Amino acid sequence: MRIHYLSHVPFEQLGAMEAWFVQRDMEIRHSLLFQGDPLPALDDFDVLVVMGGPMGADDDAQFPWMAAEKALIKACIGAGKKVLGVCLGAQLIARVLGAEVTANAEKEVGWFPVHPTTAGLQDSIGKLFAPQATVLHWHGDTFAIPNGAVHLLESRGCANQAFRYGDHVLALQFHLELEADNAAALCDACPEDLAEGEWVEDKHRLLGNGQRFDDARNLLGRVLAQFIG
Repeated sequence: MRIHYLSHVPFEQLGAMEAWFVQRDMEIRHSLLFQGDPLPALDDFDVLVVMGGPMGADDDAQFPWMAAEKALIKACIGAGKKVLGVCLGAQLIARVLGAEVTANAEKEVGWFPVHPTTAGLQDSIGKLFAPQATVLHWHGDTFAIPNGAVHLLESRGCANQAFRYGDHVLALQFHLELEADNAAALCDACPEDLAEGEWVEDKHRLLGNGQRFDDARNLLGRVLAQFIG
């Protein structure tokens, strides 16, 4: 199986997903959009992974590659290819499917629980998070649930945490893929996001519990197994 991931900034990479793909002998290629890499052709991959980043899903004028990236995502969805979006990647999927992306009522940065919606409890991925799972969040925006999508997960800080569109598109607002060193790099790159808030943890709390990263990695494996197979 051929994986292609789109990276928007140096500190948002595959993280724990990379080891999962490598262990299964999957071919991994990437487009580092922040350094001008070209996008792949539709026939060059089987699964598209769209990573996170601090930009907004409608910042096409500021980031010249974004319009073409959205066109690729739309083409993948139309072709029935697997598409996985994380944080900004999830927001870009939502926009491509016609849903709004807006500022969340509160910034959500740190380890907070998500739990399945009623529909999520009936879904093979949503029920992996039952009754709840503590995951790492890092976002200020949120997506609306696109028409035809299944709303899988929610949290007290943000109502829309995940959706599935058909069997081939999965959007996750939070980060299961971040290892401790990835999260530390994110703290260093975006310290302004750690300003005090109801749903914001400081750097010490965010990085201080290694078991949380282990649990997230294990949950990520189960999600990928269900979604990619």
